[in-house]
Amino acid sequence: MGSIVAIVGRPNVGKSTFFNRLIKRREAIVDAVSGVTRDRHYGKSDWNGKEFSLIDTGGYVVGSDDIFEAEIDKQVELAIDEADAIIFMVDVESGVTGMDEEVAELLRKVEKPVFLAVNKVDNAQRVANAVEFYSLGLGEYYTIASINGSGTGELLDALVEKLPEEDDTVEEELPRFAVVGRPNAGKSSFINALIGEDRYIVTNIAGTTRDAIDTKYNRFGFEFNLVDTAGIRRKSKVKEDLEFYSVMRSVRAIEHSDVCLLLVDATRGFDAQVQNIFWLAERNRKGVVILVNKWDLIENKESNTLKDFEKHIRKKIEPFTDVPIVFISALTKQRIFKAIETAVEVYKNRSKKIKTSVMNDVMLPIIEHNPPPAYKGKYVKIKYCMQLPTPQPQFVFFCNLPQYIKDPYKRFVENQLRKEFDFHGVPVAVYFRKK
Repeated sequence: MGSIVAIVGRPNVGKSTFFNRLIKRREAIVDAVSGVTRDRHYGKSDWNGKEFSLIDTGGYVVGSDDIFEAEIDKQVELAIDEADAIIFMVDVESGVTGMDEEVAELLRKVEKPVFLAVNKVDNAQRVANAVEFYSLGLGEYYTIASINGSGTGELLDALVEKLPEEDDTVEEELPRFAVVGRPNAGKSSFINALIGEDRYIVTNIAGTTRDAIDTKYNRFGFEFNLVDTAGIRRKSKVKEDLEFYSVMRSVRAIEHSDVCLLLVDATRGFDAQVQNIFWLAERNRKGVVILVNKWDLIENKESNTLKDFEKHIRKKIEPFTDVPIVFISALTKQRIFKAIETAVEVYKNRSKKIKTSVMNDVMLPIIEHNPPPAYKGKYVKIKYCMQLPTPQPQFVFFCNLPQYIKDPYKRFVENQLRKEFDFHGVPVAVYFRKK
């Protein structure tokens, strides 16, 4: 599980450049996922072995009459509210501006770590000029140049030191299922339908963060922790930007889950907002079950309507199409227990461990019959494979020339792993290394 770090500041100070540098720093880091507006991105990074999610917010513009900028301002405030730590980025070229002072005033009220990053400091003169940022009243600052990465190491060292420690204590080894989706998709109805009226089976357990609330579910032979993203914040937040806030809650819930139950409103379809949440789950290497809710409200259904809807979803989630899709109605409780049964199966798939001897016996003959294509007259020979000791399925194949193996062959190997060992609903990572 990781923490959330928000990058804030006025426009054109280099936040996105800094964000892009962090998420592409090393091979294991996940690419960015486009957010719900053109100026926001979500990504995953790590530093010194500590993982965290990054939110690149839009530029904060105080007092603007522009509707779009006013919307960004609301969402920046929400990001600050949700984050475990904030990086406040300013620009040494412009010096301290009135807008910087307004943002600093906002951040001084925040009871969480704030790191002042003075960007574009790429020579000794600019190092001296950065002193004026002490006037913002945020204490120590870090001089960086996001375009070439100068100074980012010192900033990140300080950042990860202040991030919350992960809670390693395990009360119960139960699967953690997160119910995620856009507003009004039926998350609350689905959860209420699951726990029903027999509330004696439900116990509230304090989550590992202030926003992750677990409900222990033990019914009909199923036992797991339900990570609830529906209604976990005070009502005053409802008037804020629901679309952005649903993603913020999903980031937090996805971090603390094994399997994500992604609710889709059948009357609205598998739109960009839902796709963003799906890719957040996939890139966090979580199991995924897509639940198409309110299917009972679809009128004029024909024999092929369900198949067409499912086909449309699978087209949108390519290339990760090996995902279960269950059509439900939380209101009538139609197929909700099928949904849970499927989630349990996906959890088992995600936890699956393949013996090295079995894996080599199965995969090496397949590879021998379908070897990687030759590249510039050189042949790749894969000699050995094994599963890595990680919480989610990751596999390494040792060969003589890993640099010549391209993405199509990686997908072929992944598909064979899925076919032979059943990783339905689970992202699978395949690496090729030199033997």
